Amino acid sequence: MDPSIANGVIDLTEPCREAVILAGGKGVRLRPYTTLIPKPLVPIGDEHSILEIVLRQLAGSGFTKATIAIGHLGQLIRAYVGDGSQWGIEVDYVNEESPLGTIGPALTIADRLPEHFLLMNGDILTDLDYGDLLRSHVASGAPLTVATYGREHLVDFGVLEVDGRRITRFTEKPRLSYSVSMGVYAISRATLSRYPVGLPFGFDELILDLLDRGEAPASYGFGGYWLDIGRPDDYDRANEEFPALKADLLGQT
Repeated sequence: MDPSIANGVIDLTEPCREAVILAGGKGVRLRPYTTLIPKPLVPIGDEHSILEIVLRQLAGSGFTKATIAIGHLGQLIRAYVGDGSQWGIEVDYVNEESPLGTIGPALTIADRLPEHFLLMNGDILTDLDYGDLLRSHVASGAPLTVATYGREHLVDFGVLEVDGRRITRFTEKPRLSYSVSMGVYAISRATLSRYPVGLPFGFDELILDLLDRGEAPASYGFGGYWLDIGRPDDYDRANEEFPALKADLLGQT
């Protein structure tokens, strides 16, 4: 049953849950693992591909449909995922003839997306609650909500602030704290209406344009598990950690 309908009554606070998954990249940084297979299909824990884990998580969070943007080796993704029924979610595809960036694939299918939807990379491992992210976005009224993760960086040097030829401040080996994008976004379809279809358009371009327009995006801060599998050492770490995380990531006991 559609999660927005209970006992025949439509709950207007519960959005239709659909996601667009970006899976068209070449995965250059993850070679040699991606020489013959696309990055979203690399196995985690010798049992599941990254993309399968993502689809199962979406289904478990009440998402009924996902559109996968494919390009490089996209036929392998189609063959592996099919219509998604084995994981309880309807899957269709949009093919990128040439790279369209983070936001571009969603622009090509905007007319068939719900009012609010999720857009995400297909190569992340996280226990983020996708449904709660979408609910938070709708409640915020923001044009875009970015799932964010806190990072800390210890600078190994004494840092100087300099004005002209004078030192105005000194900090010994400061610890810098900042938020980074997790590669998961909730977007309102109306936000995309002003941008042209069929041209490359990235997340960086979208967020900078929104800031220039005074339409501040929202942050959805997250402190759980998150790993962007972009490099071989990230992939090795994912495989090392997956056995202990499997139950949380897949909702299994």
